[in-house]
Amino acid sequence: MLRSIFTNSFGILFSRVLGLARDLLTASALGANIYSDIFFVAFKLPNLFRRIFAEGAFTQVFLPAFTRSKHKAVFSLYIFSLFFATLTLLTLLVQLYPTIATKAIAIGFDENKIELAAPFVAINFYYLLAIFSVTFLSTFLHYKNHFATTSFATGLLNISLIVALLLSKDMASETIVLYLSYGVVVGGILQLLVHVIAIYKLKLSFIFIGGVKYFSKKVSSIKKESSKFKREFLPAIWGNSAAQIAAFLDTWLASLLLSGSISYLYYANRVFQLPLALFAIATSIAIFPKVARFLKHNQHTQALEYMSKAFWFLLVLLTFSTIGALILSEEIVTLLFERGAFSANDTTQTSAVLSMYMVGLIFFGINKLLLLWIYANQEQLKAAKIASFSLASNVLFSVALLQPMGASGLALASSLSGIVSFILTLRAFGKQNFLAIIQKKYLIYFIISIPIFTIIIYLFKEALHVYL
Repeated sequence: MLRSIFTNSFGILFSRVLGLARDLLTASALGANIYSDIFFVAFKLPNLFRRIFAEGAFTQVFLPAFTRSKHKAVFSLYIFSLFFATLTLLTLLVQLYPTIATKAIAIGFDENKIELAAPFVAINFYYLLAIFSVTFLSTFLHYKNHFATTSFATGLLNISLIVALLLSKDMASETIVLYLSYGVVVGGILQLLVHVIAIYKLKLSFIFIGGVKYFSKKVSSIKKESSKFKREFLPAIWGNSAAQIAAFLDTWLASLLLSGSISYLYYANRVFQLPLALFAIATSIAIFPKVARFLKHNQHTQALEYMSKAFWFLLVLLTFSTIGALILSEEIVTLLFERGAFSANDTTQTSAVLSMYMVGLIFFGINKLLLLWIYANQEQLKAAKIASFSLASNVLFSVALLQPMGASGLALASSLSGIVSFILTLRAFGKQNFLAIIQKKYLIYFIISIPIFTIIIYLFKEALHVYL
């Protein structure tokens, strides 16, 4: 388990370090203004789908169905064809009506901003087709316990964007956004290419060859399986994607605020996503195939033991990450972003947003782990109900906190909805199961470590102020 987690974590760390380098260059080139807002809006919708597909949601729905299928090759080809055709149609609609798509993403933009953003929204949307194909291929790699390609390939998007920023250095802001938009598309193509190579090298291409060869003969045999998948897919994706949809709503509402608010949310969320992806997402992706197999064979004790190790791994790392980021939020943002067009005021605003996001880190992370149990048991409808309550709470909190707190209020609303989601998921997971994975003997060490670590971080902060 640890090998798979660390492979995932190291790959994600590689990608996130490149992502931070990309964000440093973006902040320096564009700062936090109308053009940075336009790019983040243009990338928001395809990035939403990327998170839904690439960060476990699609895999957690498709993998159990694939594992149980009697005609895996034909079933796989059918699902891929169905999704690819649907997403192609959606992409074509965005190309034909980019202004409508832009209005749907950023309701607070005036006509001038919408006209500026619409062409970039259309370009960025091509990324969606590439990233779905990447996610689909990665599912087979995960099935064979191969995680390295997917975890490292994400860095190719960041490399592409970094190259775009370097090529457009000192150009007009609108030109920089254009280069970034094409960089997104190129990054998606590169990710797809390395996955195709991995599939070929691991000799998994027979799945697709068999699917094509026997599709017409056996497509009727998967009717029951495909119908079940379709019934379960929407509630499953909905259940696993509440956090991503909430982040999308943040951008939607932030467009009603002053220019720069979308950027504050973006930069702060990028820092917040680092420990979440590095620990929680990497862990959930790594252990899901094993947990699914245990539960398929009714090996509940083994599944809970496996999850217990992951629980303590996550709890310790996420708790320390939360403490560190809450105490050092301003120092982190200053170090990462305050240069070029990114001002001291931008740092103050972004660090306040970051603090509000970090309130929910532990709850989001542990919730990711507990949801595995629900999806492995194919209880998608239960997960969808949890997501609905969580999303509804996010909307209520956002509306309540938008006016008094601005962008920080939207970040706090996201954290509060994460707590709601955690409580509901915990109830669905079950009291006895939760007590089984906690293993109380570790609690005392964990509780003692919190004040010790907090003191260390405060001393470190004081030392920074003395020497800097």
